[in-house]
Amino acid sequence: MAQSRAIRLKMVARMSELGSKGDLKTLVKELITSDTGKQIEKDANFIFPIKDCYIRKVKVLKKPKFDITALMEWHTDDGVDVGAVVTDTTEETPLVAGSGGRL
Repeated sequence: MAQSRAIRLKMVARMSELGSKGDLKTLVKELITSDTGKQIEKDANFIFPIKDCYIRKVKVLKKPKFDITALMEWHTDDGVDVGAVVTDTTEETPLVAGSGGRL
């Protein structure tokens, strides 16, 4: 029980360190791209050998201050269309009598 509590303390310390570095946008990018699980494995390895440590869920404990400029930064429309036009590739097949459907 003491080992799991100590490992959990290491995990909370690592995630708090990540959360206090910057804003929410950089935190999300850091969680998606970095190997935070590997860092937690390395930190807690001397308590108990851990393997395959992954971040499955992150819980926000303290609500950040509401900043309208940051919200508008997330939802800006630069006018640049990043998608490509999708063409319809399905071919229309005419229904033939006796093909199984009601005509």
